[in-house]
Amino acid sequence: MSAKTIRSLVQSWETVRFELLNRRISELNLNLSGSPAEVFVRRLHREMEAKGFRFKPTVYLTDSWGCPDRSPVIGIPFYLADDRLARIEEEQTGEIEDDKRIMALLRHEAGHAVNYAYRLWRRPGWEGVFGRFTRPYRDFFRPDHLSREYVRHISVPPHGRTYAQKHPDEDFAETFAVWLTPRSGWRLRYRNWPVLAKLLFVDKLMKEIRRRAPENSRLRLQRPAAAMNLLLADHYGKKAERFRRAARGYVDDRLREVFPPPRGAMLRPASELFRKLHARLLERVVLWSKLSEPEAAAILRKLESRSKVLKLSYRPGQEGERTMDVVSLAVAMALDYAYTGRLTG
Repeated sequence: MSAKTIRSLVQSWETVRFELLNRRISELNLNLSGSPAEVFVRRLHREMEAKGFRFKPTVYLTDSWGCPDRSPVIGIPFYLADDRLARIEEEQTGEIEDDKRIMALLRHEAGHAVNYAYRLWRRPGWEGVFGRFTRPYRDFFRPDHLSREYVRHISVPPHGRTYAQKHPDEDFAETFAVWLTPRSGWRLRYRNWPVLAKLLFVDKLMKEIRRRAPENSRLRLQRPAAAMNLLLADHYGKKAERFRRAARGYVDDRLREVFPPPRGAMLRPASELFRKLHARLLERVVLWSKLSEPEAAAILRKLESRSKVLKLSYRPGQEGERTMDVVSLAVAMALDYAYTGRLTG
């Protein structure tokens, strides 16, 4: 291909990209039917049919993955319905779901949809296995990476494949997804893990309800693409702002775990500990994350700044314990940045 042809293609894409970014999402005429995403939805429905399900969840286009609370419908990102929008998503965020991840997420959301369609969380035994469904939902959690009480399915930075530990509803959805996945070999894979009891519970429960009509068929769509009247460019601006707010929440939550409210006098500011440990932290972060020194230093400044804003402190004599926690937190944030290409906060 000649340099002239390449330049022409680049210029053509820039024109298309500009036009799309300056159109309202509702005017993009997006439709799941006939789109690249339809292939995956049909595959999910075939998998559920193979398990004997009468229920097949409705899927619609919205701004992110998820099921509206207690509504048996699956929302998927609108950019999956158009290859040009998928390209823009990857340019804007640095990432895009591959086929394997799309199916993993669809199976997970199908778990939520089944839970809501049959109101399974109300059934005897569900709470004893997964926990209280109405437990407060936290966006950020501190998982046990070595736990064998949960399945390992989708991976979410910086927590890895521990998403089932986030909330009982997520625990069920992840367990269902592993159960649903063809050739997952869950009986063999988890045979020596306590989580096998959850998988067997799901297996028994699904055999009981799969041929029944759903108890709840009320579909509540949240931000459907056809009703999103903001420009595509503004969508990415808002998305970036949501990420920054959520990231700051993640940092604040982790810092509060490292520096819980202490009692007593002569307390020392946590921000001073960050300054005191700066050289040591910088060395560890660069070593473990392979980030450059400027990138690592930016993460450490963020931690120091937030600890000062939150007025966190610790008791004298806790330096050793707090130092280990601070090193772990800094390295975790650095690994997250190295994975996503985005600085939390």
